Amino acid sequence: MKNTLIKLFGIFMMLFIASCDDGLDPITQIDPGSDAGAPVVEIIYPSEGDEITGLELVVPIDISFKVEDDIEVVSITVSIDGTQIATFDSSNDTFLDYRIVERVYTYDSLTAGEHTVTVTGTDLEGNTASTTVNFSKAPPYEAIFSGEVFYMPFNGTYTELLSITDATEIGTPDFAGEAFDGSNAFKATEDSYLTFPIEDLMLGSNMSGAFWYKVNGSPDRSGILTVGDDADDRLQGFRLFREGSATEQRIKLNVGTGDGESWNDGGVIDVTAGEWVHIAFTIAPTETIIYLNGIAVNTATPSGAIDWTGCTELTIGAGGETFSYWNHLSDDSFMDELRLFNTTMSQSEILNIINVTNPYEPIYDGETFYMPFDGTYTELVSLDEPTVVGTPTYAGDSHDGSNAFMGATDSYLTYPIDGLFGADAFSATFWYKVNSTPDRAGILIVGDDVDDRFQGFRLFREGTETEQRIKVNVGVGDGESWNDGGLIDVTAEEWVHIALTVSATESKIYFNGVEQLSSTLTSSIDWSGCSELNIGAGGPTFSYWNHLSDLSMLDELRLYNKALSAAEIQSML
Repeated sequence: MKNTLIKLFGIFMMLFIASCDDGLDPITQIDPGSDAGAPVVEIIYPSEGDEITGLELVVPIDISFKVEDDIEVVSITVSIDGTQIATFDSSNDTFLDYRIVERVYTYDSLTAGEHTVTVTGTDLEGNTASTTVNFSKAPPYEAIFSGEVFYMPFNGTYTELLSITDATEIGTPDFAGEAFDGSNAFKATEDSYLTFPIEDLMLGSNMSGAFWYKVNGSPDRSGILTVGDDADDRLQGFRLFREGSATEQRIKLNVGTGDGESWNDGGVIDVTAGEWVHIAFTIAPTETIIYLNGIAVNTATPSGAIDWTGCTELTIGAGGETFSYWNHLSDDSFMDELRLFNTTMSQSEILNIINVTNPYEPIYDGETFYMPFDGTYTELVSLDEPTVVGTPTYAGDSHDGSNAFMGATDSYLTYPIDGLFGADAFSATFWYKVNSTPDRAGILIVGDDVDDRFQGFRLFREGTETEQRIKVNVGVGDGESWNDGGLIDVTAEEWVHIALTVSATESKIYFNGVEQLSSTLTSSIDWSGCSELNIGAGGPTFSYWNHLSDLSMLDELRLYNKALSAAEIQSML
């Protein structure tokens, strides 16, 4: 009976298998054919020309790639800059699809600079193919100013960005909860400050420092930046510190010259204003200068170059170990955007730093151009520099700021006019202290050529030793319009606010907000062929009739792409 059951079960299984195969073609082996060639290699990421960013010196990167072959992929290698970093092999890596292999490999040690990644695939027959992609890792921060060797922006960290080095924290320094630029400025607290090694900063006989500062009058004195040898004397390094009262604080500088020291009593900050002030100091073998908001407030003459003997670290926010005497302890003031330089910066370079970190935003409707002439020719809306022709100079005087513009014989500035003026309207305003020698001069000129005055405009002066008339000529394409403006009393030696407005129908000249004269235009101003503005001279297109360079003082020059109203001009005063 048992054998009979076994036989019946066997017959049943045969019938079941036969029924499962009903309607199916038999399985046959297909010859893959001969190997048609090398694999095809594709690097998916990074792509050609990619730039990897990050605030770290070394960052990870995910390298993504695909290798295809018509028969079988046997192995894959990945290299960075010629060094193999990874291998994938079918003998020890399960290729789910042996003809198409996709992988992502994380490389953890990518440094700043230019790089190449190469992926090489090998097939069953030993054929190989490679693909290479060029990419780069951007440095976390690149110096943007000449001679810059140290930059600590204090955006909630104490990291110096050129070296990606964290400062050493002494005590419990803090953050301000606000910033001049960025997210969170530095604030030292009682018995707390930062230190940073100076060995790699390449500080020599010439150096500078710059930062934004919101002073706290309590305590009434403190160290700000200190580099010293020991606490016994001040013959090495430097000490930037403050002293004063609850209402005003004086920023001072002491420099050690090896066998002596130099004192610079700097300038005063109004504590009650509660404002951010830009502080800069420069050290050279023959001079130290302290600047507040770009204006030199005091100079001193050292007996020689700064002596760095025995100096190893910078103290930020306190007198530190070498200048804690006289109660120059830690500083509860706010500090932001700290930079050090291994050069002695000029005033124009300091002003450029201020302009970059505190970009100017137009304050008047339609304002397209602002040149304040604070010892520099920088145009603040664009941060561009004009072309200097000859040797124009500064006045040693100003209506606002530190140093107005003053032309010189055969000397003036030029500036491209793209985007400065409206198609059929514009305005110009500035402060002016007239010099009647020479007895006539160009002031602001935009022209096409010297053959006629049918394009652009010419604002100029003519007169005598005692009075000068401010005039404008406007080109309208097929003709010109004259406006004889008004007279300035030369003998008064006063700053006068001059405004020129030109609309599609008329021009107007104002002195100190009062309209002097208007003149009708037959049609709109014609800008054809005009490309640049001349400041302080008639320039190439209006040098005839002796409208040459102007020895008068000019300050706070602004241009607008519309015709200002009388109310707008008066509000500027």
